[in-house]
Amino acid sequence: MIAAADLLALTLLKAPGDFGVDVVVGTAQRFGVPMNFGGPHAGFLATSTNYSRKMPGRIIGVSVDSNGNSALRMAMQTREQHIRRDKATSNICTAQALLANIASAYGTYHGPQGLTEIAQRIHSLTHLAATAISGKYELMSGDYFDTITFNCGEDRDRVVKACEEEGINVRIMGESFIGLNFGETFTRDDMVGLLKGFGVDNPEETIQSMSQTLDWRQIHFSSDLARTSLFMTHPVFNSHHSETQMLRYLKYLENKDLSLNTSMISLGSCTMKLNATMEMIPVTWPEIAHIHPFAPEHQTVGYRDMIRDLSDNLAKITGFDAISVQPNSGANGEYAGLLCIKRFHEENGDHDRNICLVPMR
Repeated sequence: MIAAADLLALTLLKAPGDFGVDVVVGTAQRFGVPMNFGGPHAGFLATSTNYSRKMPGRIIGVSVDSNGNSALRMAMQTREQHIRRDKATSNICTAQALLANIASAYGTYHGPQGLTEIAQRIHSLTHLAATAISGKYELMSGDYFDTITFNCGEDRDRVVKACEEEGINVRIMGESFIGLNFGETFTRDDMVGLLKGFGVDNPEETIQSMSQTLDWRQIHFSSDLARTSLFMTHPVFNSHHSETQMLRYLKYLENKDLSLNTSMISLGSCTMKLNATMEMIPVTWPEIAHIHPFAPEHQTVGYRDMIRDLSDNLAKITGFDAISVQPNSGANGEYAGLLCIKRFHEENGDHDRNICLVPMR
């Protein structure tokens, strides 16, 4: 059994493993990684101990060496082509590893208590909006964590436009439905704008009144779905919760690393190791980092122009007819290349050429 899950929601919701789920997949975007117009975001793949040996990547365990000391042991799983040619199933790229480090640092800084408080605040905001707006439109959601849907009927387009004028994008669903999703960056001013967009009377007074009676630790889904098990119990997630503590811990990790400021990097070809700081700074600009992938096209003209210019320039430099900048890792690039080859054969009527030969050497 496989479940798709949200890491932040799992601070309040029962762990999938408690339901007998074998494999859990999802994204770590909620752990401090900006939207970036749709990525890249670190994905995660977790499984029970029964299937851990079938996982791609590396497994780190604790062993005892010949002198009786504790030692970390790394077991190679099916991974990159040059490591396990006959069983290669995965290509772990820096485009994912860097984002995984961001997410892990976010989890280390906040710890289980901090993450739970963030999730409780998001859940409370969702409940506040659900309660306030349900007086105007029918709430279609039963149990919810951070996502709710309303049936706005013939008012849907008017509500969408009114919310956009308040600086709020909502999700259009079907002919009459509007979906809302709440996150860590959602503010009181955002809530005022949202309620105005939905036509709620006196939104500021409504928020003030509801906030006085709202228990932000209360859950608004079935109690049998509530989490009771502990998580993130390792000391590293319960030790570094101030800026100075976190800074010292990151420096401690840096001192263990082989990097460009101490040596040459003898292995790996991932280009993000070699990007200059001035090239990386624009990635943090709000105009680039905080664009939602579902934002209306008229709000992303500059972003799409930037991508188009890059694609056109790369096409001119390489002599190709067109360039796609969508792949975010070598594995994505290889897959995109295979799709191009497949389409080439189909365009030439070679529909039977559907076998890919992978040389051993």
